[in-house]
Amino acid sequence: MGKDLLKELEKKRQLMIQSGIEYGLQNPKTIRISKELDLLMNEFDVVYASRNEQLENNDGYNYIL
Repeated sequence: MGKDLLKELEKKRQLMIQSGIEYGLQNPKTIRISKELDLLMNEFDVVYASRNEQLENNDGYNYIL
């Protein structure tokens, strides 16, 4: 799931940038894409925060993901 989520995040980010260039930052389409990107970033935070927590509780070592 992690790599797919990262790919989806990058795709959405590029789409938002392109929309901002074409239509402007205040355009409803750009704002909608930005909100979708926010949701993906929140999902990423939840997935990786829980993964980090599992690793830290596992053996006491800190890992870099």
